[in-house]
Amino acid sequence: MDSLDEIRSLAPEVVRQMDEMLRKDKVPPMVKVRIMEIILERTYGKPETSIKLTNAQQNMNEKKTELSPRDKVMAQILQAPEELGWQVGFKDLAADLHGKWIRQMVRGEGDYTLQAHRGSYKSSCLAVAIALLLVYHPKQNIIFLRKTDNDVSEMLGMVSKILRSDVIRDAVRLIYNGVELQIVTESQTHLSTNLWTSPMGAPQLLGLGIKSSITGKHAWYVITDDICNKDDRESRAERERTKRQYDELQNIRNRGGRIINLGTPWHKDDVFSKMPNIQKFDCYMTGLLLKEKIEELRQSMAPSLFAANYELKHIASSEVIFETAPKFTDDASKLRDGVAHVDAAYGGNDYTAFTCGRRDWDHDVMYLYGKLWHKPVDKVMDQIIEESRRLMCEPIKCEDNGDKGFLKKEFFRRGAYAACYTEHMNKFIKIVTFLKKWWPKIVFLEGTDPEYIDQILDYTENAEHDDAADSAACVCRILEHGYH
Repeated sequence: MDSLDEIRSLAPEVVRQMDEMLRKDKVPPMVKVRIMEIILERTYGKPETSIKLTNAQQNMNEKKTELSPRDKVMAQILQAPEELGWQVGFKDLAADLHGKWIRQMVRGEGDYTLQAHRGSYKSSCLAVAIALLLVYHPKQNIIFLRKTDNDVSEMLGMVSKILRSDVIRDAVRLIYNGVELQIVTESQTHLSTNLWTSPMGAPQLLGLGIKSSITGKHAWYVITDDICNKDDRESRAERERTKRQYDELQNIRNRGGRIINLGTPWHKDDVFSKMPNIQKFDCYMTGLLLKEKIEELRQSMAPSLFAANYELKHIASSEVIFETAPKFTDDASKLRDGVAHVDAAYGGNDYTAFTCGRRDWDHDVMYLYGKLWHKPVDKVMDQIIEESRRLMCEPIKCEDNGDKGFLKKEFFRRGAYAACYTEHMNKFIKIVTFLKKWWPKIVFLEGTDPEYIDQILDYTENAEHDDAADSAACVCRILEHGYH
């Protein structure tokens, strides 16, 4: 028996082992996919195309489209990278959300900033992405930064765990012709695999606190994760120090490399103001938090902190008038037979604010519902009428100081009941007199625009936008004066 016959004699055993692997639950999906591809190609051949090509054209196209083993395996992993997270205990990663984040970190181009609410599993996704980068680009080192040196060890521990997983080890064998992945050096601040060689002796992955010296260091990937925190919220000096350190990162990124940023904002002037290409995912977008949990979090902290950490918006923590979190109900009947009000915008940078309200005289509670549009009022009148009728709140009250009653006439023309009033009260005094007074007794109907709530919580005497607060104050004034 010659050597070729000896190899062929092993085929039944190979097929048996492949059959066992396909039936085992613990075998990673990407390995099963590759086994099925091999079996189908050997059995039926590769699918033929309906287009006839010359041999020269076909060979040229095959060279263009044929992926390397590395690219094939990585493409299979990146089809569902969240499954890699599942293998190592990150059971809450979701395909549509976290898979997209991981792919952007591994395969994206240019600098990238992911801004997402607290508890959205950003760091879990980053650990998966770093592990894949160490395997996919083993010649390109990574510098990873967090707020302090002590914060770094947690991430390196997660990356180490992923690199030791069966799915990563199987991937390395497929990519590098049977090479067994090994972690050759590891500590709380650095990690290197046997895929990495550096003539300078630098580690493949280096973790640093943002305040550490980075002089003389260079990397293909510079990754920051939560480099601003509550200290940046409370201290202007800390914010400026963090921003100066972030500016220095441009000097350690190799030409053609990337800077990837992850985190949650804490202040309108924090380091995120310097970061490019920001993609935001607030607590309403991700679908990770139930509305009951969102409400629980809202009630457990100051409105400005909830807005920053969960809505990714900034409201002033000093000079704010409305310091307590709003309350909500899902009972729309609480608004029935109430009154409506519109604070109209006619152009520029103003918003059109719409408020429905009803006072529960027996329990001394004010129920409100609000909508906010960054559009002139004529573009949203039909929506205003629809909401007014849905909640059975009429008339629609509107100020006639500026338009001489035009808006009321237009509402009538469209079949809605409207009423005008002439405003004589200073806006700030009106808001602090009525809306501030009633604030502890106001309950908002769920479905109120978050932007409407934020504009009220952000209100100060010098606020840039006050349309929602003004409209809500007008409704409180109407209802306080005895409207039934």
